Amino acid sequence: MTARLARACLVALLVTLGFTVPAPASAAGATATAAATSCYGGAVTVHYGEVRDFGPYVTTSRCTDINMRMTGGDADFGWACVRFERTGACNYWTKIGRSWTTIATDVLNGTRFTVPNGVDLEGSSATFQIAF
Repeated sequence: MTARLARACLVALLVTLGFTVPAPASAAGATATAAATSCYGGAVTVHYGEVRDFGPYVTTSRCTDINMRMTGGDADFGWACVRFERTGACNYWTKIGRSWTTIATDVLNGTRFTVPNGVDLEGSSATFQIAF
């Protein structure tokens, strides 16, 4: 029996028994996953209390948004905003939890910024990641 015939018989048997083969992942899904991986893969880790503002940073082509999440510490959540160097003002304060949260959207590559921050209870500790 040739390898090709054996493979065909095995496939026929599996189909008869009701087994199905999952469809390959779509190109769009793979592209979205790769983009998220490269964006979050470039994240920097920062610790609340070490500095008043995180940064300065410069946005990259890895992400179109600035994203942040809490990865450790005893705080229940944190607060952050994005202060763009050009304006010197915070965009808006965002509550940061354990999952990725967008703190600024559609930011141009090469934009300089800092991230003022805080935690839910003074004296709490927190570790964050910022992806940009």
